Amino acid sequence: MSEWIPEEEWTTIVRNVPIVSVDLLVRTDGGIVLGKRTNEPAKGEWFIPGGRVYKGETRTEAVHRIATEEMGVKVEILESLGAFEHIYDTAETDGVDSKHYLANGYVVEPKSTDVRPNEQHADFQILQPESIDLHPNIAAYLKKAETIE
Repeated sequence: MSEWIPEEEWTTIVRNVPIVSVDLLVRTDGGIVLGKRTNEPAKGEWFIPGGRVYKGETRTEAVHRIATEEMGVKVEILESLGAFEHIYDTAETDGVDSKHYLANGYVVEPKSTDVRPNEQHADFQILQPESIDLHPNIAAYLKKAETIE
């Protein structure tokens, strides 16, 4: 598996192709886990953990890696929500003004309550979806989820 891509090559990729990714709708007894994004896209918004799938990595493997990297916990996959097209008008990559994801949504449940953010999120909170103005991509996942009431 290759995780590091030189910046010039990453810029070419982001400019020209959709990024295959997984997004984690993290279900807890108190609501869903949302993180305050510190980078683009969706910078400053409450969003769910997620990231790209590495070459040679299955989507399921990516779910578990991202849960560990972004939240510091192991998770159980409860439901696959399918693939979603996410096109953003912003990107963290210099010289690129948009980003396109083919995002695969999953409902997961953490095996620990010690959820802690990495550098992509300023904070994590467990929130009731109806208590905040959700990003449209998160709302689409919730609409599709059968394991979240």
